Amino acid sequence: MPEIHVNVRPQLDQLTLVAGRPLVVTDADEVLFLFLEGFEAYLEDNGHYLDLSSFALVGNIKVSETEEMAPVEVAKALLDGFFRERTETMTPVPGAAAALAALAERAQIVVLSNLPDSSKVAREKALALAGMPYPVIANVGPKGAAVRHMAERVQAPVFFLDDIPHNHTSVAHVAPDVQRLHFVADPRLARLIGPAEHCHHRVDDWDEARRLIERELTSMGW
Repeated sequence: MPEIHVNVRPQLDQLTLVAGRPLVVTDADEVLFLFLEGFEAYLEDNGHYLDLSSFALVGNIKVSETEEMAPVEVAKALLDGFFRERTETMTPVPGAAAALAALAERAQIVVLSNLPDSSKVAREKALALAGMPYPVIANVGPKGAAVRHMAERVQAPVFFLDDIPHNHTSVAHVAPDVQRLHFVADPRLARLIGPAEHCHHRVDDWDEARRLIERELTSMGW
């Protein structure tokens, strides 16, 4: 059984969850915020661009002047710089705030996002400004262990939304009862990848996601 990362455990310990109430655990980038749109603008401002020929990030960053692949350390530095400088100003995904507000009438909401711990406060500010004032867990690595921990605490239906396929695999392996929705907001990314192998549903807009979760809750008697 995978262990919860040492940096994540204290955050989970401080998280208030109500036992017996459903839970929606949602990623942020490309689920609540238009990450790709913002990151491309940041790269352009810093002399680089993203080659969207495949569903990848660090390995697809190129130097604008030469069109050569950026060294891994440069690509990682650009990604870190983006989170450090622009997390607070990212554009929300259309419909996310309204859908989560509706779901919050029947479920708890937690944002589980793989971002530097130093950017957690900025992400919380961005969420609040966008009408999504939900608790944030700055996760490290695969998400299965954290989701399992939360699911065990609530003992009620849990829904997980994420754009990265291996996060669905991680959750499926350790918390198979969690309903997994593969969500990719940017249509260009969505076209590059089919439904995650270990998801239950593929949805790419929040109206559909909300209806699906509400329908599932109703069918389960919640």
